[in-house]
Amino acid sequence: MALLSVIRRWHLRQHIPIREIERRTGLSRNTIRQYLRADAVEPKFKLPDRPTSAAIKALQYAKPSARLAPNSYSCRPTART
Repeated sequence: MALLSVIRRWHLRQHIPIREIERRTGLSRNTIRQYLRADAVEPKFKLPDRPTSAAIKALQYAKPSARLAPNSYSCRPTART
């Protein structure tokens, strides 16, 4: 479904605030206001693919942390006894 028609439906029919539309779409409030005022059919740019927060967390847990590496500087024994 077209992004612009979804934004218009949310705002005009379902009375969803612009800030909530901003959260749902990832667009700025000024861009959403511009779409609502204009008679444009569709935006001319492509939205970038954004990873979900779950995917980001999965990547973080998959990579070993530098702090926990066995050869880390903080894991070396000290000269103090």
